[in-house]
Amino acid sequence: MRLPEHGLAEAVALAAALPDLEVVGSEIVRLPKPHAGHLFGTGKMEELGARLQELEIELVLVDGPVTPVQQRNLEKEWKVKLLDRTGLILEIFADRARTREGVLQVELAALSYQRTRLVRAWTHLERQRGGLGFVGGPGETQIEADRRAIDEQMVRIRRQLAKVVKTRELHRASRRKVPFPIVALVGYTNAGKSTLFNKVTGADVLAKDMLFATLDPTMRGVTLPSGRKVILSDTVGFISELPHQLVAAFRATLEEVLEADLILHVRDISHPQSDAQAADVEDILDKLKVDDDVPFIEVWNKLDLLSEENHAATALQAERRDDVCAISALTGEGFEALLLEIEQRLGEERLNEELHLPFADGRRHAWLHAENVVRDEAQSKEGWVLQVEWTASQKGRFNAL
Repeated sequence: MRLPEHGLAEAVALAAALPDLEVVGSEIVRLPKPHAGHLFGTGKMEELGARLQELEIELVLVDGPVTPVQQRNLEKEWKVKLLDRTGLILEIFADRARTREGVLQVELAALSYQRTRLVRAWTHLERQRGGLGFVGGPGETQIEADRRAIDEQMVRIRRQLAKVVKTRELHRASRRKVPFPIVALVGYTNAGKSTLFNKVTGADVLAKDMLFATLDPTMRGVTLPSGRKVILSDTVGFISELPHQLVAAFRATLEEVLEADLILHVRDISHPQSDAQAADVEDILDKLKVDDDVPFIEVWNKLDLLSEENHAATALQAERRDDVCAISALTGEGFEALLLEIEQRLGEERLNEELHLPFADGRRHAWLHAENVVRDEAQSKEGWVLQVEWTASQKGRFNAL
């Protein structure tokens, strides 16, 4: 079970991830029952309003869902801008997106969210305010016009995204021809994936003690101790209660995980809510429909932050499990064992080759398809031209037929 204190700490860390934002205070407000129109009861709303005015607060963040009506009423009452958890995460994603696809996905998710913020208002209220320039209007006609404009914009962005995704699919298809397995790093945001990625690859990905430091997937080649080459992919960090708009919009970004030959689930083992965070990651992987057959290693990171006693106990616990490696991405502790485990989990190296089989060789042709090693097939005058991806042992069995 998530403790409110840890939820609040995460919310503060989320706020700190936005540039030029100073967090001047935070507190847990217990609500027996959320008020339909104002979220808080009248007394609590007035009390908070007085404190906000005294501190000259301009932005209030609520770590949870706030309905469009509640947002409008609280902004009017407190004379501040208000963002709920979804709005805040969208703001961070908008600030972090770097690739064309990332930017388009954020815009699409923001528009989807913005569409739900259009509130009917029977009086001439000021135009609604929210993250990413969310707008509403006074009166049904204005709302309908805004909704239509948003829908048209979403259609345009989806078309642009389709082109970008098609281009990336071509890149991925060309990468498939390179016989390097893909190892994807996944994990809760701020678990240390980018630090591990940098340490292993020698890359310089933004690695800060900050939520959502990495947004766009980054890929680099890595040579394992045996000399075998693999591609390591760093992905966006997962988070509890990830807005559903973002699960859908960022599915394409996380497709690198669906393509992976091995998944490394990086956990901040020093975090008091490490188990709950791991459950959130596994839940999102389920939603992404990641194949259960893909090998999976849990990487217990941040050993360096544990006390001497906990460090020893955690390392011993990891040793007793064959699906866990305990490391410190910062100091490099446990790296050697992790790289060996990666090597072992990937199994035999796969080779890409072109075969020419005469039409008379139907038995061997059928064997290749039964082994599921044929990636492409064409016909010449003499027979089949096959692009196969197989292991050395499969090649040996084929030659023996």
